[in-house]
Amino acid sequence: MRTVLGAAGLALMAFGGLLIWDQTTHWDVLIWLAGAVVLHDGVIAPLVLAVGLLLGGLSARSRGLVRGTLLTAGCLVLIALPVLLRPLPTANPSVLPLDYVRGLLISLAVVAALAVVIGAARWGRGRRNRPDELRG
Repeated sequence: MRTVLGAAGLALMAFGGLLIWDQTTHWDVLIWLAGAVVLHDGVIAPLVLAVGLLLGGLSARSRGLVRGTLLTAGCLVLIALPVLLRPLPTANPSVLPLDYVRGLLISLAVVAALAVVIGAARWGRGRRNRPDELRG
């Protein structure tokens, strides 16, 4: 099954490559793909590894909360990125009428605030459930 799926994937990639090659912008696509590889391997992957190393010292419960918060924040940024990197203003001002930078920052602040509230609640519940002789 793995071989069949791999062959189907390679065939679809070859078909997509042929479709792109017939376009006049195939060099632009190749440059974009090379840039995506450089961005991933040179920036994103080392950043994820560094964050993983920094999270290694946290407890499992805290590590999960931080991972979830970072994953949610990363998804928000990825969703907003096309709008934030949009080209110059269009002739129709109603196409992108909102302040998307402000909206993204507010969304990230809400995610961070929720993570702090959840972390504080977990910390308080953990202190309340400990025996009296361990409380300091």
